[in-house]
Amino acid sequence: MSLTLSEVEKNPKILTSEKILPNGEAVIFRPLEHKDAEILADFLEGLSTQTREFYSCESYDLKEAQKYCEAIHRYDKLRFIVISKAKNKMIALFEYSFDVPESDRNRFLTYEEKFDFDLICRMGPCIADAYQNQGTGTTLFPFLVGIAQQFGCKQIILWGGVLSHNERAIKFYKKNGFRELGNFKNNHHKESIDMILDIK
Repeated sequence: MSLTLSEVEKNPKILTSEKILPNGEAVIFRPLEHKDAEILADFLEGLSTQTREFYSCESYDLKEAQKYCEAIHRYDKLRFIVISKAKNKMIALFEYSFDVPESDRNRFLTYEEKFDFDLICRMGPCIADAYQNQGTGTTLFPFLVGIAQQFGCKQIILWGGVLSHNERAIKFYKKNGFRELGNFKNNHHKESIDMILDIK
């Protein structure tokens, strides 16, 4: 039986896990909670200009963090944060959406493949600059896929695709089983690629 967002809100510990990064650092991976606005704001404010290009949101401050926390269980979204135990600092944010909007559905239907949108989730990652290219994503990736599985998903698509010039991200996704579906221009008119992962 699949998990529900209501169950996660009531008991975040069911999706809380401790991981060890390649550098030996222990981190806690858990759902975003209503109390997390300040630690999330600190994370968003610390993102570099390049990382903000790859992870786009309306603002990178306390107001945006509060909006994320207030949205818990109000929509189809589920957000996870990764916290360094030693530093008590947030180092990554992962977002899921269990609904594919009509604009995305229409684009996906142009690809030569059939989709069951009820079994697809969207995922969007953001890792702090100091932890990029350090094996953080690789360490957490199996757990990220496992979450989608627990919600009954059979495929994962990238939230907003991936920018065509983000070669490092494209290489990472392909290494972890994603395949390219096609090219499109995102809401900011930038060349992007749709990628999808079939969950076994």
